[in-house]
Amino acid sequence: MPAAPRKEQHLINISVVDGVGVIELDRPERRNALDVEHCRGLVDAVGDTVAGGARALVVTGAGSSFCSGADLDEVYGDGFRDSLRTALDAVADAPVPVVAAVNGPAIGAGTQLAIACDLRVAAPTALFGVPTARIGLAVDPWTVHRLAQLAGGGTARALLLACQQIEAGQAHVRGLADRLGGREDALALAGELATLAPLTLRYNKLALDRTDLPADHPLLVGAFERCWASADLVEGRRARAQRRPPVFTGR
Repeated sequence: MPAAPRKEQHLINISVVDGVGVIELDRPERRNALDVEHCRGLVDAVGDTVAGGARALVVTGAGSSFCSGADLDEVYGDGFRDSLRTALDAVADAPVPVVAAVNGPAIGAGTQLAIACDLRVAAPTALFGVPTARIGLAVDPWTVHRLAQLAGGGTARALLLACQQIEAGQAHVRGLADRLGGREDALALAGELATLAPLTLRYNKLALDRTDLPADHPLLVGAFERCWASADLVEGRRARAQRRPPVFTGR
């Protein structure tokens, strides 16, 4: 009697340990391709890990791929583009820093997910690419601008116009990857971020991401002033005087 076909799983694994939340795409049979269900799951995972006390997040993929892109069985259907945009916004707008542990190919929507994160740690097997011109699709303007902001116009043009794939070493040289290393290196980086002043990190992230706003915009000014009026500022000064590491609370 033939074996029953393997039932495909649609999972996103999450955990929070010592202030670091891990969000792992777990769909290795499709190389962690994103469908509507996974996009919605990413939104929930960001919210759940932050609510669970995470002060930094790591996004990664199970198996040998980070994310092979959009699931082509769904990308042409109603709702996929909106679901993907909502998921990318959830990652990019997370109130804590997000590190992508790019453990393998990050193609198309995989590159989009990686650049939605604040920092990227690329394993030797990491590979970035946006080959939409090969199949007649297009990424949204946010992706184009984010690529150019992170890696420069030349790299953005190579990815988008020439459909070039960029390996880990070149990604690091070009600024697309911030560090080279595996999941443990990404976790170590997130662990460092989790000890830093949350309000300062939130303000810095906001100011970096919202370069469209004037410097005197109330959103930026308010976040800036909250840092200077915080208990964490007092704690930082006290810790320096006492020659000990500060313990920040985000207040």
